[in-house]
Amino acid sequence: MTADSPRKSTVSRATDRPGDESPFALGLLLRRAHAHAAAVMAESLRPFGIELRHFAVLIVLVNQGPTVQRDLAAATGSDKAGIMRIVDDLERKGLAVRKAVPGDRRVRAVEITPQGVELFDAAHVAAEPLAERLVADLGPGESAQLTDLLTRFAHPADDET
Repeated sequence: MTADSPRKSTVSRATDRPGDESPFALGLLLRRAHAHAAAVMAESLRPFGIELRHFAVLIVLVNQGPTVQRDLAAATGSDKAGIMRIVDDLERKGLAVRKAVPGDRRVRAVEITPQGVELFDAAHVAAEPLAERLVADLGPGESAQLTDLLTRFAHPADDET
């Protein structure tokens, strides 16, 4: 092979185009789908002055109640410093508060405030038309099928989280 000629490969090139048989194709498609969905959901949150990272914490607080920061970090895929910044933002906005955990002076639990619950509910109402737009190109039943498949993919039966 000379330096002038490109090397021919029988290996599939990784793309995110339909029909790509590369072992990386699914990951790339999921990444593209995530970016598209995140942009749409961020648009719905913008009027409320919060970002998806803030809303992810609010989801955990609504679902689990008061939660210590290390568990918030694990639940949202954040790191310690990142979760601290997010909780600081939520506190400044009056959407969450840190409270002492009985029996451990070093640990603080984060709790959603009534104002946070109001914002959470209002954001869901505002997001509904955008979420419908997100799946508008899918056929009847395909949105539910996609949700089912992604749920099983993201939470395998043997996954304890």
